[in-house]
Amino acid sequence: MKQYKVLDYGIVRLVDFMGGDSAVVQSARVSFGKGITNDERDQKLVFFLMANGHETPFEHSVFKFHIKCPIFVARQWFRHRMASYNEISGRYTEMVEEFCLPEQLRTQKTKNYRYNELSAELNETLRQKIQAHYNLSYELYQELLEGGVAKEHARIVLPLSLYTQFYWTINSRSLMNFIKLRTEEHAQYEIRQFAHVIDDIFREKMPWTNAAFHKYVIAGEKWSDE
Repeated sequence: MKQYKVLDYGIVRLVDFMGGDSAVVQSARVSFGKGITNDERDQKLVFFLMANGHETPFEHSVFKFHIKCPIFVARQWFRHRMASYNEISGRYTEMVEEFCLPEQLRTQKTKNYRYNELSAELNETLRQKIQAHYNLSYELYQELLEGGVAKEHARIVLPLSLYTQFYWTINSRSLMNFIKLRTEEHAQYEIRQFAHVIDDIFREKMPWTNAAFHKYVIAGEKWSDE
């Protein structure tokens, strides 16, 4: 099973997949009592559906991912509610000492929604302080566990940069909404890196749908009956 590395400790794995471009065609043509015909006509149908906003046939292809990402990324991820999630529990599992430490810290967004980078010297100074904070927080976490404190209480000292894991099951219609929003330039950099990997997997499994999605949804082109 192929595993994609993201950020420092993050991973994306496609655990299971059902459907594909043919499932989209099949579910769309059932309205007329028909099924799959030939590649050229089937591909054109996928593009037509996408261009004209006929989205329900895309719900018949389903992806199941294993995701490992920082908690602050997961909290943004879970806002996409048209999906199923199961996350590792810090109540029952001892959390691993894995924290997200950005290579380059950014300033707050400006009025034109652009980030600026901190100077190299300040960036390195603050990164060292952040790393020291991570070390102390995990040392305290271990101290609490060794003192007999329950995992569900000990975890409260750990920062949002800690890595979590979850399984994510989502149909391709909702997946496209996630990719559209989370690859957009105003989305936070860290979640964009995961979204781009998800998009690559989506392209591999559903090449017609992905191509149509990028043409008509991302690029905003209009349909023409070529």
